[in-house]
Amino acid sequence: MVRKPVSHTPNSAAQAEQAFRPKHTTGATLAALFSQAEFAANTTELAPEAAETRVTGVTLDSRAVQPGDLYAALPGAKTHGARYATQAIDAGAAAIVTDDAGAELIRAELAGTDGTSTPIVVTQNLRTRLGDLAATIYSGGDQGGGNGRQLPALIGVTGTNGKTTTTYMVRSLLNATGHNTGLIGTIEIQSGNETIEAKLTTPEATQLHALRARMSESGVDTIAMEVSSHAIEFHRISGLLYDVVGFTNLTQDHLDLHGSMEEYFNVKAQLFTPEHARTGVVLVDDAWGKKLSETAGIPVQTLSVAGNDADWTVRDIRRDHLGYRFTLTGPADDAGAPQTLDAHVDMPGEFNIANAALALVMVLSSGVPVARLQEAIASEAAPLTPSVPGRMEVVSTRPAVIVDFAHNPDALERALASVRTGEGRVIVVFGATGERDQLKRPIMGRIAAQNADVVIVSDDDPHDEDPATIRAAVLEGAREAAATTGATVLEAAPRANAIHQAVHMAGDDDVVLLAGRGHETAQEVSGTLVPIDDREEARAALTQQSTKTE
Repeated sequence: MVRKPVSHTPNSAAQAEQAFRPKHTTGATLAALFSQAEFAANTTELAPEAAETRVTGVTLDSRAVQPGDLYAALPGAKTHGARYATQAIDAGAAAIVTDDAGAELIRAELAGTDGTSTPIVVTQNLRTRLGDLAATIYSGGDQGGGNGRQLPALIGVTGTNGKTTTTYMVRSLLNATGHNTGLIGTIEIQSGNETIEAKLTTPEATQLHALRARMSESGVDTIAMEVSSHAIEFHRISGLLYDVVGFTNLTQDHLDLHGSMEEYFNVKAQLFTPEHARTGVVLVDDAWGKKLSETAGIPVQTLSVAGNDADWTVRDIRRDHLGYRFTLTGPADDAGAPQTLDAHVDMPGEFNIANAALALVMVLSSGVPVARLQEAIASEAAPLTPSVPGRMEVVSTRPAVIVDFAHNPDALERALASVRTGEGRVIVVFGATGERDQLKRPIMGRIAAQNADVVIVSDDDPHDEDPATIRAAVLEGAREAAATTGATVLEAAPRANAIHQAVHMAGDDDVVLLAGRGHETAQEVSGTLVPIDDREEARAALTQQSTKTE
């Protein structure tokens, strides 16, 4: 299928915002969005009819305001959005909503002027209400008589690792069973045959509701979506109700935000409540999955690949070329017959069995019959082997060069275990992200030296941190483990040099794993985006190596 890009690299925030919006929306009046008590006068008296002002969009970014928008002026990490209210008004904002502090800033800004006729609404807990505001605006739900837009159903996947691959599998399975499925995730946003570049794993609440309406216009009936802990913590999924949510696993990551694994879990668990979802599927092969299955506030089905007691279990796993075949067995159907699916996934990594099984049970939970799903699995379309950029992506086979997004300890350990063939060496290139969880740096180094024969420590996204300092922390763990395992530990920067070094030292039977960056095409170094694509660098190195041996 040919995908038409909606927006390659928008040259303005307004253009980027427009890519998320539906082409047509009736919007909603301020009266439909706010109570009478929430209206507050600014430096001019608002006419009574201000409550009937109709807004047709909503955004948090003053630079992205479209004519007719409701500009949500929220406090940010460095400044308050109300400081940009006049910019939003000049761009055509029909109204502004803010908090008490924002209203004071706007009044101060307008002091000594003729004021503004643009309605300003002051409300509390604005961040948590944004989703509901956007839902009303983009659904056309204030028109009465149930004439609102029919919106696609939502299927969400959360967890530390496996979200991206699982959502691609869900989308592929649904499409193979006759659905028109959209995708919202780390790599891209897909609406029909259009692709929109994704900047966040989960966009802002205002953008999510706009995207849902846009996909509705394109005939999309279901959306498969990654749901990150940041999205839950910062209320980006407010106003959304998922039909099915799934949980992959929980391992150390994002502790710079959450502080502890317990708090990290608590945030993830919020997705499994009636506020956000109707039903769930939980992989119970780690302690956190078991805990979630016992504490979830919604009905959940459990799944195990490791032989634990669960509603659905994976059995009879067989290696099949790069991938695996397996049987998924579940509870008896209404006629008393056990539900069984025979499946195959042609992707490296045993963890992809878990991703595939989770996708299958989630699709069943969405209402697709077992027989129909089995028919789709057995088709030549191979829906459990979608192309997932940067997720166990094979660049070459001799030597094997594989690019994967593994950027935390658990993901790195799983990736290294999955590429070990028993014939040649495993060479890994990876780094750690700057200004993020520093505790995992030596842990990742240790894991690399325990599971690879050659460890080349390089850079990921340093951000504003000294790259050498980051590498030193990773190297400390790697060298400590290498003293026991005998692994060779090297340091190479910039990353392109490390990739070329790894490829050039690899023999035909060796495996080179380029871990941590996956599909990403630029590094952030001291506020500057430095272009680099692990896949392209690997291809260039392979070409050079081939030329040398001719």
